[in-house]
Amino acid sequence: MTNAAQPGTGTTSTVSAPLDEPSEPVGNGWVALLALANLGLFMAYFGALAVLLPNQVQAVAGPAHKVIAFGWVTGVGALWAVIANPVAGALSDRTAGRFGRRRPWIVGGALVSGAALFLLAQQRSIPGITIAWSLGQIGLNAMQAGIVAAVPDRVPVAQRGAVCGWFGAPQVVGVVIAVALVTKVVTGNTGYVLLGATTVGLALPFALFTRSAPLPPGQRPFSWQGFVRSFWLSPVSYPDFGWAWLTRFFIVLGNSIAVLYLLYFLRDKIHYSRLFPGQTAEDGLVILLAIYTVVVVITAVLGGIVSDRTGRRKWLVVLSGLVMAIPAVLLAAWPTWPMTVASAATLGVGFGIYLSIDQALVTQVLPAANGRAKDLGIISVASSGAQALAPVIAAPVVAHFGGYRALYLCVAVIVIFGSASVSRVRSVP
Repeated sequence: MTNAAQPGTGTTSTVSAPLDEPSEPVGNGWVALLALANLGLFMAYFGALAVLLPNQVQAVAGPAHKVIAFGWVTGVGALWAVIANPVAGALSDRTAGRFGRRRPWIVGGALVSGAALFLLAQQRSIPGITIAWSLGQIGLNAMQAGIVAAVPDRVPVAQRGAVCGWFGAPQVVGVVIAVALVTKVVTGNTGYVLLGATTVGLALPFALFTRSAPLPPGQRPFSWQGFVRSFWLSPVSYPDFGWAWLTRFFIVLGNSIAVLYLLYFLRDKIHYSRLFPGQTAEDGLVILLAIYTVVVVITAVLGGIVSDRTGRRKWLVVLSGLVMAIPAVLLAAWPTWPMTVASAATLGVGFGIYLSIDQALVTQVLPAANGRAKDLGIISVASSGAQALAPVIAAPVVAHFGGYRALYLCVAVIVIFGSASVSRVRSVP
C-alpha cells in the first residue's frame, strides 16, 4: 500500500497495490474528477452521434442517400468501438511504469479522440468521415477503458453504489450539454472542435491529479497467445460474469428501443404538432429528454446510496426492470401526450436505478483483479451491441408486426427478462 495526497479531497488517502481489493474510501474530489472525465467522454460521443454526424453526412451524401450513408459511418465506427474497448483494457491491465496502468490510456485516448474530432470537422467525403469517426471511436474507447477500470481499482465495494451513481449520471447529462453546445453555442462542423477540446480538458485533470499504484515491471509478461486467449471467458467457468453481461444487454436494449423511436412516436402516433400548433415533434422530444435526464440523474445517485447502505444490489436491478416495463405498457395502451410525459419520467426512474447498481454489481463479478479493464471492456460490448441491435429489431416491428403498440410491449418483455436474469448471479446479494 502507498500513501498519496488526493487533489480536491483535502486529506491523504491510501492507494491500494494494483491487484489488491481496495479498502480505503475515495474522497469527493476523486469522485468529482472521475465524473467530469466521464462527462467529457459522453459529450464527445453523443454530441457527434446525435447532431454533428447526421448533419454532416446529409450535407455530403444528400437527402436521398443520407440514411444508408449514416448507417455505414456509424456501423463501421461501432465495429471499431467493440474491438477497441476490450483490447485497450487488456493492454492497460498489462501496462507497467510509474504513471500507473490507466493514466497513459486515459491521456492517450483523450488526445487521439480530440485530434480525430478536429480531423472530422475537415472532411468532405463519406470515406473521410468514416475513417475520422472510426479513429475517434478508437480514442474514446481507449479513454473509457481506463476511466471505467478506475472504479474497481480504487473504490471499495461498500462505496461503489454511490460512486457509480455519480459516474453514471454524466452518460445522460452529457447528451443534453453536448446538444446544447453544438446547436446554441457553435454551429456546423466547428462543434467537433469544441467537443474535442472539451473532452481533453475534462479528462486530463483526472489522469494527472489522481494517483494509482503502478504495476511492477515483469508482473504480467506479455505473450500474444495469452493475450488473445484472455478475451474468451467461459460462461460455464464464470457464470456470474455471464449473467451480468446478459442482464446489461437486455436492459440497455429495452431502454434504447424505448428512447430511439420517441421522435417518430410523437410525430406519427401522438401527432404532437396538431396538439400544439406552431411546435414540432422535435420540441416535444426535447421536453421528454429533459424530464428523463433529470429523473435519471436523481435516481442514479439515490439508488447507488441505497444499495451501499443495504449491501444488496440484485433486488434493485429487478425493481428497475419492473419500473421500466410500466411506461412501455402505458404507451402501448394509452398513447397520449400526458401519458408520454409520465412515461418519460417513469422510464427515467427505472433506468436511473439500474445505471448505478449495474456498474457496481459488474465490478463485483469480474473474474480476476489482473484483468479488470479487459473484462469491463467485454461487458461494454453488451451495451454497444444492444444499442446497435435496437434499430434492427425496432424497424420491422413498427413497419410490419404491430406498430408502436407491439414495439413498446416488446420493450416491456425485454426489460423484465433482462432484470430477472440478475437473479442467477450468486456471488452478489
